[in-house]
Amino acid sequence: MTNTRRASEARRIADRIQEAVDKGATTAEEVHKSIVDLPLKVLEEVEFLKQPAKEVRRLQDRAIGAVYDAIRGINQQLGTLASELLAEAGARKGARGDKTHKARASAGHAATH
Repeated sequence: MTNTRRASEARRIADRIQEAVDKGATTAEEVHKSIVDLPLKVLEEVEFLKQPAKEVRRLQDRAIGAVYDAIRGINQQLGTLASELLAEAGARKGARGDKTHKARASAGHAATH
């Protein structure tokens, strides 16, 4: 397998992992919000708690959203870092491969003379 193919395959794997983490965070966020929903619905049915419960819901949605947005943001940053590291590793392997190829070619050339 060539260095380019290895780097491409590694990038595809990194992309899949990043996508899975993002989807997992979105799913967890939806579950988290649904768990909070039932008790808030019950509180909103009590007349004197209706407004405070709505405010709690608004704050809770913002807090949950902020946490999962942070997770997705970190995931994005890790994806960028993985891309950069994979590109650097591919460049190093490519440079080593060129040196090895040149050294072998020189050795073969010297052996024929």
